[in-house]
Parts: sequence; C-alpha cells; structure tokens
Amino acid sequence: MKILPFLAVFVGSGLGGVCRYALSRAVQSWFPAVTAFPWGTFAVNVLGCFLIGLFYGLADRGALMSPQLRLLLTVGFCGGFTTFSTFINENSLLFGQSRFLLVVLYMLLSIAVGFTLLYVGYRLVR
Repeated sequence: MKILPFLAVFVGSGLGGVCRYALSRAVQSWFPAVTAFPWGTFAVNVLGCFLIGLFYGLADRGALMSPQLRLLLTVGFCGGFTTFSTFINENSLLFGQSRFLLVVLYMLLSIAVGFTLLYVGYRLVR
C-alpha cells in the first residue's frame, strides 16, 4: 500500500478544515444582524464548489499537477473545507452523463436522509 496518497489527503484535509473554520467565522462576523442565516457556512460551501471545479479543471488540462497534488487539493483540501463541493461535483458528473434521474434522486435523498439522520442522532443522545 502506498502511503503518499493517504498523506496528501491527510495534509489537505487538515488545511481545509482550518480554512473552513477561519473563513466561516470571519464571514459570519460580517453579518451580525442577520445571524439566523448561516452566511459563513454558505460562503464556505459555494467557495468550495468553485475551488473543486477549478482544481479538477486544472487537473484535466494536462500535466499541470501530479496525482498527489490533485488528491491533496480536491479530496484533501476541498473535502476538509467542505464536503458540499464534492457532492456538487458528483452531481455535475452525473448531469454531464445525462443521468438526470440520478442527479435528482441523489440530491433529494441526500437532503432527506441527511436531515432524518441528523434528527435521529440528536434524539439518540438527548
């Protein structure tokens, strides 16, 4: 088993998580009057979508980055920054394959099951 891909994801995830925390707090502090809307998380999620698109686009252009750097930036950094970017990227890939029913199903199931399991987990420990 090669350790370098795992190390790349590990390092990227840590950096992404720290950046998510810092950016989310900073953005949320800019909107103290409207804190009911999670502006910090929203900003992180949409920025993560932009970044994962940018990184995959650069990777697809040719020899602009090594496989380890692509792992560090996409699975690692973007995954640590936000898993929402991966979710959107996967839906984009399905959409590009004209698998429209799977796109809708994946989106609806992710939201419905995610909310349901959040509630179940919360109720289990309450």
